[in-house]
Amino acid sequence: MTRALSPSRRMVVLGTGAALASASFVRPARAESRIKFILNWKYEGPQGYFFLAQDRGYFRDEGIDVAFDQGNGSGAAVPQVLNGAYDMGFGDINALIELAAKRTDTPLAVAVLYNRPPFAIAVKADSGIKTPADLAGKTLGGAPNDGALKLFPTFCKLTKLDQDAVKITSIQPQLGAQMLGRDQVDGLFGYNTTLWFATKLAGLDPATQLRFIRYGDYGMDLLANSIIVSRALATEKPEVVRGFLRALFRGLRDTVADPDAAIAAVAKREPLVRAPLEKEKLLFTMRNDMSDPSIATLGLGAVDPARFAASIDLIVAANALPRTPKPGEVLTPDFLPPLADRPTKLV
Repeated sequence: MTRALSPSRRMVVLGTGAALASASFVRPARAESRIKFILNWKYEGPQGYFFLAQDRGYFRDEGIDVAFDQGNGSGAAVPQVLNGAYDMGFGDINALIELAAKRTDTPLAVAVLYNRPPFAIAVKADSGIKTPADLAGKTLGGAPNDGALKLFPTFCKLTKLDQDAVKITSIQPQLGAQMLGRDQVDGLFGYNTTLWFATKLAGLDPATQLRFIRYGDYGMDLLANSIIVSRALATEKPEVVRGFLRALFRGLRDTVADPDAAIAAVAKREPLVRAPLEKEKLLFTMRNDMSDPSIATLGLGAVDPARFAASIDLIVAANALPRTPKPGEVLTPDFLPPLADRPTKLV
């Protein structure tokens, strides 16, 4: 994929009166564009860079007024943007691939932030479940919009696990860890980070009491959460999409430099959060979900084209989708800031 060049940076002229005139371009007095954005989950540490960018005025610098709403799962963000409820979202690119195989008016991914497969099934370490084959005859719990649950059919086909031999029960996300701890389910779908900290809060030690069956260990080299935008926004206001990403990556760079500031931004929106725990979650996410080695050369947000094409083929084949969408129908790098303005190392 080729990356379009971003507009040149505005030059600030120093001097009496000139500086004020320049500032009117950098920081508009009134936002020109309002954006409704749906997050992947409730307000928490791993979202800190969104809020830090907002609190430091980076979106306002781009003439954008962003309203962030809490989400209900990475898979849920895609249809919310598709149906027009939101202009942009932070959602699972695999759900977007599946949708694009069925229709052509889907949202568009413009930056991949979770570039390592975070999908997993958590089981008790003493359960005897060590491999996918051991899941036969077991009961697994997952929230309806959970990304790992949605990809379970793909996981079953790759691992030759009979999906019908596994009982799936729908659960409320906040109850899953307790249900696993009480042996009401044998396993729990989720993201690595979510599972680790939810079970920790439920009184389990994820390092010693749990085993994680990670999809990535079984050939599912998939991407995950990405910034997605409506087709209308990308077509009619491309400068807004570019401005949003410029602002977001400024917030990301600040978060890498000062994660405590990002956590403080989360706490402003959800005062009941435990700051040390949320910081741990943020760093865990950056280390485990956002730090594929490729970002050292590609920069965060960009993806190797061959890798993305292979992931599309995997999703299409495993789910017997009606067609294989072209990579450009799902993901474009054309809105990304230059490499110099995106992190190449997070932790």
